[in-house]
Amino acid sequence: MPYYSFDLVIGEEYKDQGGLILENLELAAGRADQLAIELSIVRPELKSKGCAVRVVGADSTEVYRTPLDPIP
Repeated sequence: MPYYSFDLVIGEEYKDQGGLILENLELAAGRADQLAIELSIVRPELKSKGCAVRVVGADSTEVYRTPLDPIP
């Protein structure tokens, strides 16, 4: 099973939020969406800054990104 890393993206800065071994990208994307919701609740000031959560695959490339303040 692949390993995915999760980062909080603030401008050009990436803050490591940990990683998980998950079955597929769909599950990793779901976890990123949940993390974005949790971060927007805990740190609401990040929503107005255009922050996001990104998922990085085992080969160190970004495979998914979700904003903390999604466009309706």
